[in-house]
Amino acid sequence: MSAWLVSLEGTPEGETLAAALALFAAFLHAVFGALQKGRHDPWLSRGAIDASYAAMAAPFALFVVPWPEPHMWPIFAGAMLIHLGYKILQGLAYTKGAYTVVYPVVRGTGPLFAVIGALVIFGEAFSPAQWLGLAVLLTGIFGLAAYNLAFWPTARETLPAALGLAFATGLFVALYTTWDAYGIRATADPFTFLAWFFFLDGIMIPGFVYLYWRRMPDRPPAAGLMLRGVIGALVAFGSFGSVMLATRLDEVGEAAVLRETSTVFAALIGWLALKETVGPRRIVLMALIAAGAVIVEANG
Repeated sequence: MSAWLVSLEGTPEGETLAAALALFAAFLHAVFGALQKGRHDPWLSRGAIDASYAAMAAPFALFVVPWPEPHMWPIFAGAMLIHLGYKILQGLAYTKGAYTVVYPVVRGTGPLFAVIGALVIFGEAFSPAQWLGLAVLLTGIFGLAAYNLAFWPTARETLPAALGLAFATGLFVALYTTWDAYGIRATADPFTFLAWFFFLDGIMIPGFVYLYWRRMPDRPPAAGLMLRGVIGALVAFGSFGSVMLATRLDEVGEAAVLRETSTVFAALIGWLALKETVGPRRIVLMALIAAGAVIVEANG
């Protein structure tokens, strides 16, 4: 399968597959965000998910895929630091604000800086029409943030802090998108990067989260957390794996923008599963997000 994927790089078929993978990643990323936030402590959810995908990835990393080339170890080290910063900021943001408030800002900040990073690092330049599409998409995303800031009914005192943390998290999204795209392109087998990334990334947080759980006066049952972790790990494999393969098959900026249609899926999940309010103004703003993504992809 690795040879088949590599053979599609830079081809029209590869571009089509990359778009499909990025949209699939968008849906799964919204599900992943809801699993981490949901009605449970976001730190506990994060620890359970990371522990689960590290355990699942370990046998593939150690015994199935080719081992990383020597030059990959510094790349993995950089990725671990970037993702650690992202997880800490995201966890803090989710403790300050509702999922539907935080998620649009995180995902809106990411693609803008990812497009700039792709231009600087990979020389991938958007056309004027694609910049227009990005502007439409960002108008919808930051419009959602502004609407939430003005009208969100609960936790008003922590809302500015939540939005600030969400913006900082979005910067780390852009950083890891660009860095990881560089990493998956730097190894001969893309599945080597994915297997080792999940194995290494998953072992960083769980130990601290376990201590945090042990000190809680009213600890939730471990069995329920681990079930949540297993489900979240499977979603993470599909979400992160899909978008990383998309960045190898096609341009990083396009994949980053298409993934941010996850904001639309997130609002629907927040409404249907988490019982968070979605009104007509937010539906219009979500339509702008979808329209922007379509413009970017149609002019790619």
